Amino acid sequence: MFDAVVVGAGPNGLTAAVELARRGFSVALFEAREAIGGGARTEELTLPGFRHDPCSASHPLGINSPAFRAMPLDRYGLEWVHADLPMAHPFPDGTAAVLSRSVAETAASFGPRDAGTYRRLVEPLLHRWDTLVRDFMSLPLSALPRDPVGLARFGVNGLLPATWLMRRFRDERAPALFSGLAAHTIAPLNGLATGGIGLVFALAAHARGWPVARGGSQAVADALAAYLKDLGGEIHTGYEVKRLDDLPPARAYVFDTSPTALARIAGLGRYYDRFRYGASVFKVDYALDGPVPWTAKEARSAGTVQVGPYRSDIGRALREASGGERAPETPFLITVQSSLADPTRAPEGKHTFWAYGHVPNGWDGDLTDAIERQLERFAPGFRDLVLARATMGPPELAARNANYVGGDIAAGAAAGLQVLLRPKLSLSPYTTPHPAVFICSSSTPPGPGVHGMSGHNAAKAVWRRLRDRS
Repeated sequence: MFDAVVVGAGPNGLTAAVELARRGFSVALFEAREAIGGGARTEELTLPGFRHDPCSASHPLGINSPAFRAMPLDRYGLEWVHADLPMAHPFPDGTAAVLSRSVAETAASFGPRDAGTYRRLVEPLLHRWDTLVRDFMSLPLSALPRDPVGLARFGVNGLLPATWLMRRFRDERAPALFSGLAAHTIAPLNGLATGGIGLVFALAAHARGWPVARGGSQAVADALAAYLKDLGGEIHTGYEVKRLDDLPPARAYVFDTSPTALARIAGLGRYYDRFRYGASVFKVDYALDGPVPWTAKEARSAGTVQVGPYRSDIGRALREASGGERAPETPFLITVQSSLADPTRAPEGKHTFWAYGHVPNGWDGDLTDAIERQLERFAPGFRDLVLARATMGPPELAARNANYVGGDIAAGAAAGLQVLLRPKLSLSPYTTPHPAVFICSSSTPPGPGVHGMSGHNAAKAVWRRLRDRS
Protein backbone atom coordinates (compact mmCIF):
# COMPACT_ATOMS: atom_id res chain seq x y z
CA MET A 1 0.00 0.00 0.00
CA PHE A 2 1.23 3.49 -0.90
CA ASP A 3 1.02 6.35 1.54
CA ALA A 4 -0.30 8.60 -1.25
CA VAL A 5 -1.45 8.23 -4.83
CA VAL A 6 -1.61 11.38 -6.96
CA VAL A 7 -3.82 11.61 -10.05
CA GLY A 8 -2.71 14.11 -12.71
CA ALA A 9 0.86 15.08 -13.61
CA GLY A 10 0.42 18.81 -14.09
CA PRO A 11 2.62 21.18 -12.08
CA ASN A 12 0.39 20.92 -9.01
CA GLY A 13 0.13 17.13 -9.04
CA LEU A 14 3.88 16.83 -9.49
CA THR A 15 4.53 19.34 -6.71
CA ALA A 16 2.16 17.56 -4.31
CA ALA A 17 3.89 14.26 -5.06
CA VAL A 18 7.34 15.78 -4.51
CA GLU A 19 6.35 17.43 -1.23
CA LEU A 20 5.00 14.15 0.12
CA ALA A 21 8.00 12.14 -1.08
CA ARG A 22 10.38 14.68 0.50
CA ARG A 23 8.78 13.89 3.84
CA GLY A 24 9.36 10.18 3.52
CA PHE A 25 5.95 9.08 2.25
CA SER A 26 5.70 6.47 -0.49
CA VAL A 27 4.10 8.09 -3.55
CA ALA A 28 2.82 6.96 -6.95
CA LEU A 29 1.56 9.37 -9.60
CA PHE A 30 -0.82 8.45 -12.44
CA GLU A 31 -1.33 10.54 -15.59
CA ALA A 32 -3.99 9.85 -18.25
CA ARG A 33 -1.93 11.22 -21.14
CA GLU A 34 1.25 9.68 -22.48
CA ALA A 35 3.30 12.71 -21.45
CA ILE A 36 3.46 14.62 -18.18
CA GLY A 37 3.13 18.38 -17.82
CA GLY A 38 -0.54 19.41 -18.00
CA GLY A 39 -0.38 23.18 -18.53
CA ALA A 40 3.44 23.04 -18.69
CA ARG A 41 4.11 21.25 -21.96
CA THR A 42 6.31 21.92 -25.00
CA GLU A 43 5.68 20.54 -28.49
CA GLU A 44 6.52 21.16 -32.15
CA LEU A 45 3.07 22.41 -33.03
CA THR A 46 3.89 24.11 -36.33
CA LEU A 47 7.14 23.16 -38.10
CA PRO A 48 10.15 20.99 -37.19
CA GLY A 49 12.56 22.87 -34.93
CA PHE A 50 9.93 25.30 -33.60
CA ARG A 51 9.20 24.44 -29.96
CA HIS A 52 5.94 25.89 -28.67
CA ASP A 53 4.24 25.90 -25.27
CA PRO A 54 0.61 24.85 -25.86
CA CYS A 55 -0.52 26.62 -22.67
CA SER A 56 1.66 28.46 -20.15
CA ALA A 57 4.76 30.09 -21.60
CA SER A 58 5.85 32.98 -19.36
CA HIS A 59 6.37 32.23 -15.69
CA PRO A 60 6.39 35.21 -13.29
CA LEU A 61 4.74 33.06 -10.63
CA GLY A 62 7.01 30.08 -11.32
CA ILE A 63 10.28 31.88 -10.60
CA ASN A 64 8.69 33.49 -7.51
CA SER A 65 7.00 30.31 -6.23
CA PRO A 66 7.97 29.51 -2.62
CA ALA A 67 7.44 25.83 -3.44
CA PHE A 68 9.75 25.79 -6.46
CA ARG A 69 12.35 27.96 -4.75
CA ALA A 70 12.61 25.42 -1.94
CA MET A 71 13.43 22.62 -4.40
CA PRO A 72 16.74 21.97 -6.21
CA LEU A 73 15.05 22.10 -9.62
CA ASP A 74 18.10 23.68 -11.25
CA ARG A 75 19.95 20.41 -10.65
CA TYR A 76 17.32 18.72 -12.81
CA GLY A 77 17.66 21.06 -15.77
CA LEU A 78 15.30 23.94 -14.99
CA GLU A 79 16.84 27.26 -16.03
CA TRP A 80 14.93 30.53 -16.08
CA VAL A 81 15.92 32.88 -18.93
CA HIS A 82 14.84 36.50 -19.39
CA ALA A 83 14.14 38.92 -22.21
CA ASP A 84 15.47 42.45 -21.75
CA LEU A 85 12.04 43.62 -20.56
CA PRO A 86 9.48 41.48 -18.73
CA MET A 87 6.52 43.13 -20.46
CA ALA A 88 5.50 45.98 -22.77
CA HIS A 89 2.12 47.51 -23.49
CA PRO A 90 2.13 49.41 -26.81
CA PHE A 91 -0.19 52.25 -27.83
CA PRO A 92 -1.37 53.35 -31.28
CA ASP A 93 1.04 56.32 -31.33
CA GLY A 94 4.06 53.98 -31.39
CA THR A 95 4.97 54.42 -27.73
CA ALA A 96 4.61 51.86 -24.94
CA ALA A 97 4.29 51.59 -21.20
CA VAL A 98 6.56 48.93 -19.74
CA LEU A 99 6.73 46.59 -16.81
CA SER A 100 10.45 46.53 -16.06
CA ARG A 101 12.50 44.91 -13.33
CA SER A 102 13.08 48.52 -12.26
CA VAL A 103 10.20 50.25 -10.46
CA ALA A 104 11.62 53.62 -11.52
CA GLU A 105 11.74 52.68 -15.22
CA THR A 106 8.20 51.32 -15.05
CA ALA A 107 6.90 54.44 -13.30
CA ALA A 108 8.64 56.74 -15.79
CA SER A 109 6.88 54.97 -18.69
CA PHE A 110 3.52 56.04 -17.22
CA GLY A 111 4.34 59.75 -17.42
CA PRO A 112 5.07 62.35 -14.74
CA ARG A 113 1.54 62.62 -13.35
CA ASP A 114 1.35 58.92 -12.41
CA ALA A 115 4.97 57.95 -11.75
CA GLY A 116 4.88 58.86 -8.07
CA THR A 117 1.50 57.22 -7.56
CA TYR A 118 2.79 53.93 -8.94
CA ARG A 119 5.93 54.01 -6.83
CA ARG A 120 3.92 54.68 -3.66
CA LEU A 121 1.65 51.76 -4.54
CA VAL A 122 4.29 49.08 -5.15
CA GLU A 123 7.51 50.02 -3.33
CA PRO A 124 6.30 49.37 0.26
CA LEU A 125 5.00 45.95 -0.83
CA LEU A 126 8.10 45.08 -2.86
CA HIS A 127 10.31 45.47 0.21
CA ARG A 128 8.29 42.67 1.87
CA TRP A 129 7.80 40.55 -1.26
CA ASP A 130 9.33 37.22 -0.23
CA THR A 131 7.22 36.92 2.94
CA LEU A 132 4.21 38.51 1.28
CA VAL A 133 4.15 36.08 -1.65
CA ARG A 134 4.44 33.12 0.73
CA ASP A 135 1.53 34.40 2.79
CA PHE A 136 -0.55 35.36 -0.24
CA MET A 137 -0.06 31.99 -1.93
CA SER A 138 -0.86 30.07 1.26
CA LEU A 139 -4.38 31.48 1.58
CA PRO A 140 -6.72 30.22 2.96
CA LEU A 141 -4.27 29.80 5.79
CA SER A 142 -2.35 26.55 5.39
CA ALA A 143 0.26 28.20 7.65
CA LEU A 144 0.29 31.18 9.98
CA PRO A 145 1.17 34.43 8.19
CA ARG A 146 4.84 35.30 8.42
CA ASP A 147 4.11 38.98 7.87
CA PRO A 148 0.52 39.72 8.99
CA VAL A 149 1.10 43.49 8.77
CA GLY A 150 2.37 43.25 5.20
CA LEU A 151 -0.46 40.90 4.25
CA ALA A 152 -2.99 43.32 5.69
CA ARG A 153 -1.39 46.20 3.81
CA PHE A 154 -1.57 44.21 0.59
CA GLY A 155 -5.19 43.35 1.30
CA VAL A 156 -6.24 46.99 1.64
CA ASN A 157 -5.54 47.40 -2.09
CA GLY A 158 -5.55 43.79 -3.25
CA LEU A 159 -9.15 43.05 -2.32
CA LEU A 160 -10.38 45.95 -4.45
CA PRO A 161 -11.63 45.51 -7.99
CA ALA A 162 -9.02 46.60 -10.54
CA THR A 163 -11.41 49.31 -11.74
CA TRP A 164 -11.37 50.89 -8.28
CA LEU A 165 -7.62 50.58 -7.81
CA MET A 166 -6.99 52.34 -11.14
CA ARG A 167 -8.93 55.44 -10.06
CA ARG A 168 -5.83 56.74 -8.31
CA PHE A 169 -4.09 57.24 -11.67
CA ARG A 170 -4.69 60.44 -13.63
CA ASP A 171 -3.60 59.48 -17.16
CA GLU A 172 -4.28 56.46 -19.36
CA ARG A 173 -0.97 54.63 -19.61
CA ALA A 174 -0.79 53.14 -16.12
CA PRO A 175 -4.45 51.99 -16.04
CA ALA A 176 -4.06 50.40 -19.48
CA LEU A 177 -1.05 48.35 -18.46
CA PHE A 178 -2.59 47.49 -15.10
CA SER A 179 -5.86 46.42 -16.78
CA GLY A 180 -3.85 43.97 -18.84
CA LEU A 181 -2.22 42.55 -15.73
CA ALA A 182 -5.58 42.09 -14.03
CA ALA A 183 -6.95 40.49 -17.21
CA HIS A 184 -4.95 37.36 -16.41
CA THR A 185 -7.98 36.45 -14.28
CA ILE A 186 -9.93 36.08 -17.57
CA ALA A 187 -12.83 37.85 -15.82
CA PRO A 188 -14.36 41.34 -15.79
CA LEU A 189 -12.14 43.95 -14.17
CA ASN A 190 -14.78 45.02 -11.64
CA GLY A 191 -14.60 41.73 -9.77
CA LEU A 192 -13.47 41.24 -6.19
CA ALA A 193 -9.66 41.09 -5.76
CA THR A 194 -8.88 41.65 -9.43
CA GLY A 195 -6.75 44.57 -8.26
CA GLY A 196 -4.72 42.14 -6.17
CA ILE A 197 -4.09 39.93 -9.20
CA GLY A 198 -2.68 42.89 -11.09
CA LEU A 199 -0.51 43.87 -8.12
CA VAL A 200 0.90 40.36 -7.79
CA PHE A 201 1.97 40.26 -11.44
CA ALA A 202 3.58 43.71 -11.17
CA LEU A 203 5.42 42.86 -7.96
CA ALA A 204 6.57 39.53 -9.37
CA ALA A 205 8.15 41.32 -12.33
CA HIS A 206 9.96 43.80 -10.11
CA ALA A 207 11.17 41.06 -7.78
CA ARG A 208 12.47 38.45 -10.24
CA GLY A 209 11.11 39.14 -13.71
CA TRP A 210 8.81 37.29 -16.12
CA PRO A 211 11.07 34.55 -17.46
CA VAL A 212 10.55 31.56 -19.70
CA ALA A 213 12.04 28.13 -19.06
CA ARG A 214 14.98 27.31 -21.33
CA GLY A 215 13.85 24.70 -23.83
CA GLY A 216 10.16 25.25 -23.05
CA SER A 217 7.68 24.98 -20.19
CA GLN A 218 8.07 21.21 -20.34
CA ALA A 219 11.36 21.78 -18.48
CA VAL A 220 9.38 22.70 -15.35
CA ALA A 221 7.43 19.44 -15.39
CA ASP A 222 10.47 17.38 -16.34
CA ALA A 223 12.52 18.82 -13.47
CA LEU A 224 9.76 18.06 -10.95
CA ALA A 225 9.39 14.53 -12.33
CA ALA A 226 13.13 13.84 -12.18
CA TYR A 227 13.28 15.10 -8.61
CA LEU A 228 10.29 12.94 -7.67
CA LYS A 229 11.92 9.83 -9.10
CA ASP A 230 15.15 10.53 -7.19
CA LEU A 231 13.03 10.72 -4.03
CA GLY A 232 11.66 7.24 -4.76
CA GLY A 233 8.32 8.26 -6.28
CA GLU A 234 6.74 6.38 -9.18
CA ILE A 235 5.21 7.94 -12.32
CA HIS A 236 2.79 6.06 -14.58
CA THR A 237 1.57 7.66 -17.83
CA GLY A 238 -1.18 6.57 -20.20
CA TYR A 239 -3.28 5.56 -17.18
CA GLU A 240 -6.80 6.99 -17.19
CA VAL A 241 -8.63 6.93 -13.88
CA LYS A 242 -12.41 6.67 -14.03
CA ARG A 243 -13.10 5.61 -10.44
CA LEU A 244 -11.14 5.15 -7.23
CA ASP A 245 -11.08 1.40 -7.72
CA ASP A 246 -8.83 1.94 -10.76
CA LEU A 247 -6.04 3.01 -8.40
CA PRO A 248 -3.82 0.91 -6.13
CA PRO A 249 -4.53 0.90 -2.38
CA ALA A 250 -3.29 4.02 -0.60
CA ARG A 251 -3.78 5.93 2.62
CA ALA A 252 -4.54 9.12 0.67
CA TYR A 253 -5.58 10.03 -2.88
CA VAL A 254 -4.67 13.47 -4.24
CA PHE A 255 -6.34 14.73 -7.42
CA ASP A 256 -4.87 17.32 -9.78
CA THR A 257 -8.18 17.39 -11.66
CA SER A 258 -11.18 19.64 -12.08
CA PRO A 259 -13.63 19.52 -9.15
CA THR A 260 -16.36 18.04 -11.33
CA ALA A 261 -14.06 15.24 -12.52
CA LEU A 262 -13.04 14.50 -8.94
CA ALA A 263 -16.68 14.32 -7.86
CA ARG A 264 -17.39 11.82 -10.63
CA ILE A 265 -14.33 9.66 -9.93
CA ALA A 266 -14.60 9.65 -6.13
CA GLY A 267 -18.38 9.37 -5.95
CA LEU A 268 -18.87 12.74 -4.24
CA GLY A 269 -22.26 13.31 -5.84
CA ARG A 270 -23.24 16.97 -6.16
CA TYR A 271 -20.55 18.26 -3.79
CA TYR A 272 -19.02 20.62 -6.36
CA ASP A 273 -22.16 21.45 -8.32
CA ARG A 274 -21.91 25.16 -7.47
CA PHE A 275 -18.38 25.47 -8.81
CA ARG A 276 -18.42 27.70 -11.88
CA TYR A 277 -16.14 27.66 -14.90
CA GLY A 278 -15.19 30.89 -16.62
CA ALA A 279 -14.43 32.30 -20.03
CA SER A 280 -11.92 30.68 -22.34
CA VAL A 281 -9.29 31.80 -24.83
CA PHE A 282 -8.51 31.29 -28.48
CA LYS A 283 -4.79 30.71 -28.87
CA VAL A 284 -2.50 30.82 -31.89
CA ASP A 285 1.10 29.56 -31.94
CA TYR A 286 3.23 30.98 -34.74
CA ALA A 287 6.41 29.97 -36.50
CA LEU A 288 7.85 33.27 -37.77
CA ASP A 289 10.50 34.13 -40.35
CA GLY A 290 11.82 36.92 -38.09
CA PRO A 291 11.01 38.92 -34.96
CA VAL A 292 7.61 40.59 -34.61
CA PRO A 293 7.87 44.06 -36.22
CA TRP A 294 6.33 46.04 -33.37
CA THR A 295 6.06 49.78 -33.98
CA ALA A 296 6.92 50.45 -30.33
CA LYS A 297 10.62 49.76 -29.82
CA GLU A 298 10.03 48.61 -26.22
CA ALA A 299 7.84 45.75 -27.42
CA ARG A 300 10.66 44.42 -29.60
CA SER A 301 12.67 43.51 -26.48
CA ALA A 302 9.85 42.36 -24.19
CA GLY A 303 9.15 38.73 -23.35
CA THR A 304 5.41 39.43 -22.98
CA VAL A 305 3.45 42.05 -24.91
CA GLN A 306 -0.09 43.12 -24.02
CA VAL A 307 -2.15 44.35 -26.97
CA GLY A 308 -5.17 46.36 -25.78
CA PRO A 309 -4.62 49.16 -26.05
CA TYR A 310 -6.73 51.06 -23.49
CA ARG A 311 -8.49 50.03 -20.29
CA SER A 312 -11.91 50.57 -21.89
CA ASP A 313 -10.95 48.23 -24.75
CA ILE A 314 -9.62 45.60 -22.37
CA GLY A 315 -12.64 45.84 -20.08
CA ARG A 316 -15.05 45.54 -23.00
CA ALA A 317 -13.29 42.47 -24.41
CA LEU A 318 -13.36 40.73 -21.03
CA ARG A 319 -17.04 41.54 -20.45
CA GLU A 320 -18.00 40.24 -23.88
CA ALA A 321 -16.04 37.01 -23.42
CA SER A 322 -17.40 36.45 -19.92
CA GLY A 323 -20.99 37.43 -20.49
CA GLY A 324 -22.32 35.90 -23.66
CA GLU A 325 -21.95 33.66 -26.66
CA ARG A 326 -20.17 36.13 -28.95
CA ALA A 327 -16.42 36.60 -29.06
CA PRO A 328 -15.05 40.17 -28.98
CA GLU A 329 -14.64 41.69 -32.45
CA THR A 330 -11.50 43.44 -31.19
CA PRO A 331 -9.90 41.08 -28.70
CA PHE A 332 -7.44 42.01 -26.00
CA LEU A 333 -4.31 39.94 -26.60
CA ILE A 334 -1.67 38.51 -24.34
CA THR A 335 1.35 37.53 -26.41
CA VAL A 336 4.66 35.86 -25.56
CA GLN A 337 7.91 36.07 -27.56
CA SER A 338 9.69 33.05 -26.04
CA SER A 339 12.48 32.89 -28.61
CA LEU A 340 13.71 36.40 -27.74
CA ALA A 341 15.00 35.07 -24.43
CA ASP A 342 15.50 31.47 -25.51
CA PRO A 343 16.94 31.02 -29.04
CA THR A 344 16.69 27.22 -28.64
CA ARG A 345 12.97 27.51 -29.40
CA ALA A 346 13.44 28.09 -33.13
CA PRO A 347 15.96 27.58 -35.95
CA GLU A 348 18.59 30.29 -36.29
CA GLY A 349 17.08 33.58 -37.42
CA LYS A 350 13.52 32.33 -36.90
CA HIS A 351 11.13 32.90 -33.97
CA THR A 352 8.26 31.39 -32.05
CA PHE A 353 5.36 33.61 -31.02
CA TRP A 354 2.22 32.94 -29.02
CA ALA A 355 -0.99 34.98 -28.76
CA TYR A 356 -4.42 34.52 -27.28
CA GLY A 357 -7.65 36.48 -27.08
CA HIS A 358 -10.56 35.86 -24.73
CA VAL A 359 -13.71 34.08 -25.90
CA PRO A 360 -16.79 32.62 -24.17
CA ASN A 361 -16.59 29.24 -22.49
CA GLY A 362 -17.09 26.47 -25.03
CA TRP A 363 -17.05 28.85 -28.03
CA ASP A 364 -16.36 26.96 -31.26
CA GLY A 365 -15.58 29.78 -33.67
CA ASP A 366 -12.29 30.96 -35.23
CA LEU A 367 -10.67 34.12 -33.85
CA THR A 368 -7.54 33.93 -36.00
CA ASP A 369 -8.40 36.81 -38.30
CA ALA A 370 -9.44 39.11 -35.43
CA ILE A 371 -6.21 38.31 -33.59
CA GLU A 372 -4.07 39.04 -36.63
CA ARG A 373 -5.92 42.26 -37.44
CA GLN A 374 -5.16 43.42 -33.91
CA LEU A 375 -1.51 42.42 -34.24
CA GLU A 376 -1.20 44.26 -37.56
CA ARG A 377 -2.35 47.48 -35.83
CA PHE A 378 0.73 47.41 -33.62
CA ALA A 379 3.13 45.37 -35.77
CA PRO A 380 2.49 46.19 -39.46
CA GLY A 381 3.78 43.42 -41.69
CA PHE A 382 3.29 40.71 -39.07
CA ARG A 383 1.32 38.44 -41.41
CA ASP A 384 4.15 38.51 -43.95
CA LEU A 385 6.41 36.77 -41.43
CA VAL A 386 4.09 33.85 -40.67
CA LEU A 387 5.59 30.54 -41.82
CA ALA A 388 2.98 28.40 -40.07
CA ARG A 389 0.36 28.69 -37.36
CA ALA A 390 -1.41 26.27 -35.02
CA THR A 391 -4.76 27.33 -33.57
CA MET A 392 -6.58 26.13 -30.48
CA GLY A 393 -10.03 27.25 -29.37
CA PRO A 394 -11.97 26.08 -26.32
CA PRO A 395 -12.82 22.60 -27.70
CA GLU A 396 -9.18 21.89 -28.58
CA LEU A 397 -7.90 23.23 -25.25
CA ALA A 398 -10.38 21.06 -23.35
CA ALA A 399 -9.40 18.02 -25.43
CA ARG A 400 -5.71 18.59 -24.61
CA ASN A 401 -6.27 19.12 -20.90
CA ALA A 402 -9.37 17.77 -19.16
CA ASN A 403 -8.96 20.36 -16.38
CA TYR A 404 -9.78 23.13 -18.89
CA VAL A 405 -13.54 22.60 -18.83
CA GLY A 406 -15.03 24.47 -21.78
CA GLY A 407 -11.53 25.73 -22.50
CA ASP A 408 -11.25 27.58 -19.18
CA ILE A 409 -7.45 27.69 -18.73
CA ALA A 410 -7.93 29.36 -15.31
CA ALA A 411 -9.67 26.17 -14.08
CA GLY A 412 -12.58 28.10 -12.61
CA ALA A 413 -14.26 31.48 -12.90
CA ALA A 414 -12.53 34.31 -11.01
CA ALA A 415 -15.86 35.83 -10.02
CA GLY A 416 -17.32 36.73 -6.63
CA LEU A 417 -15.91 34.90 -3.65
CA GLN A 418 -14.75 32.08 -5.92
CA VAL A 419 -11.71 34.19 -6.85
CA LEU A 420 -10.49 33.63 -3.25
CA LEU A 421 -12.42 30.68 -1.86
CA ARG A 422 -12.40 27.86 -4.38
CA PRO A 423 -13.55 25.22 -5.20
CA LYS A 424 -16.04 25.74 -2.32
CA LEU A 425 -16.60 28.38 0.35
CA SER A 426 -14.38 26.62 2.86
CA LEU A 427 -11.29 27.27 4.95
CA SER A 428 -10.21 23.71 4.08
CA PRO A 429 -10.37 23.77 0.26
CA TYR A 430 -8.03 20.80 -0.31
CA THR A 431 -10.09 18.26 1.65
CA THR A 432 -13.31 16.57 0.56
CA PRO A 433 -16.14 14.66 2.28
CA HIS A 434 -14.13 11.48 1.67
CA PRO A 435 -11.50 11.37 4.45
CA ALA A 436 -8.84 9.89 2.15
CA VAL A 437 -9.48 12.08 -0.92
CA PHE A 438 -7.93 15.51 -1.55
CA ILE A 439 -7.83 18.01 -4.43
CA CYS A 440 -4.71 19.95 -5.46
CA SER A 441 -5.48 21.43 -8.90
CA SER A 442 -5.56 25.07 -9.99
CA SER A 443 -9.23 25.04 -9.00
CA THR A 444 -7.93 25.44 -5.43
CA PRO A 445 -6.08 28.42 -3.92
CA PRO A 446 -4.02 30.26 -4.91
CA GLY A 447 -5.40 29.46 -8.35
CA PRO A 448 -4.03 29.20 -11.89
CA GLY A 449 -0.43 29.51 -12.98
CA VAL A 450 2.64 27.31 -13.12
CA HIS A 451 3.74 27.74 -9.51
CA GLY A 452 2.88 24.46 -7.78
CA MET A 453 1.50 26.19 -4.70
CA SER A 454 -1.91 24.51 -4.89
CA GLY A 455 -0.07 21.18 -4.83
CA HIS A 456 2.21 22.39 -2.03
CA ASN A 457 -0.72 23.54 0.11
CA ALA A 458 -2.71 20.36 -0.55
CA ALA A 459 0.30 18.23 0.38
CA LYS A 460 0.33 19.95 3.78
CA ALA A 461 -3.27 18.90 4.34
CA VAL A 462 -2.41 15.35 3.30
CA TRP A 463 0.63 14.87 5.50
CA ARG A 464 -1.17 16.34 8.50
CA ARG A 465 -3.96 13.80 7.97
CA LEU A 466 -1.48 10.95 7.54
CA ARG A 467 0.49 12.09 10.60
CA ASP A 468 -2.66 12.21 12.72
CA ARG A 469 -3.54 8.66 11.67
CA SER A 470 -0.09 7.27 12.47
